[in-house]
Amino acid sequence: MALVLGVVVGAKVVFERAAKQPVPMSDLPAPLADSPECTAFLDVLPDELIGHDRAEILEPAPDGVAAWSSSSTERVTLRCGVDLPLQYTPYAPTETVDGVEWLRITDMTPGSTLQTWYTVDREQVVAVTADGESLGRHKEPVSGLAEAVATLPAADHEPFPAPLSQLASGDTAVCGDLLAAVPDDLAEDYERIDVPEANTVAWVANGREPVVLRCGVAPPENYEPGIQLNQVDDVVWFEDTILATGTTAATWFALGRENDIAVSAPQDVSSEVLVRLGRVIAAETDTQ
Repeated sequence: MALVLGVVVGAKVVFERAAKQPVPMSDLPAPLADSPECTAFLDVLPDELIGHDRAEILEPAPDGVAAWSSSSTERVTLRCGVDLPLQYTPYAPTETVDGVEWLRITDMTPGSTLQTWYTVDREQVVAVTADGESLGRHKEPVSGLAEAVATLPAADHEPFPAPLSQLASGDTAVCGDLLAAVPDDLAEDYERIDVPEANTVAWVANGREPVVLRCGVAPPENYEPGIQLNQVDDVVWFEDTILATGTTAATWFALGRENDIAVSAPQDVSSEVLVRLGRVIAAETDTQ
């Protein structure tokens, strides 16, 4: 019995020591991290967050950071004063938690469960990151931060341009029939939303980048003869990787139709999206 008790107590000591190890955090772009507002914000953060205790940061610690940890693999990290992510566009579905508006972004790397929540209604943007193991039974890691976030000044940030909105316009002769025929839902819980941009349809899902179709765009500037194309059923697609802007979405152009049509879709659902939208494009537009 004494031996068993010794093993249990020893294991507990080792676990607690591992849990209390300083958390390493890299120095990332955060232009307002050293602001007085972020400094004061860090001082009022809770000692516990979704079951994890406040942890020390491994030196040299960047400005504006905090962390909560229960082990080397269960932790929540926070950064104050970061830039808004490029995914914050007029189509981005935000979530209000205890009076604070957040944008959730899911890491689409295969096998990853990381998610980051960004405040979009504060002058100093706060980013909170956790993975599935760290969340445990909790849906999100930010509800316990509302009181602290409320100390930061409110702000109305200008969203980045919507996907495909900056493409040059082309012929829109057959766009009406095409846009009327697209489905209301797509892959991975995507649901269609109304958007103000002409000849454009968008689908959104929480934590994901939107899927966007725009009909009647100018021919893709970066297309040239001999470049690699993708045949999906009856539609030939050109993926314009030069248009990538740091997001996980790709821009695809349906070639050889009456009108040039562009689709923006996250890489992990591109195949399914191109199949479903390609069938509608083939049915509603003729080849040139």
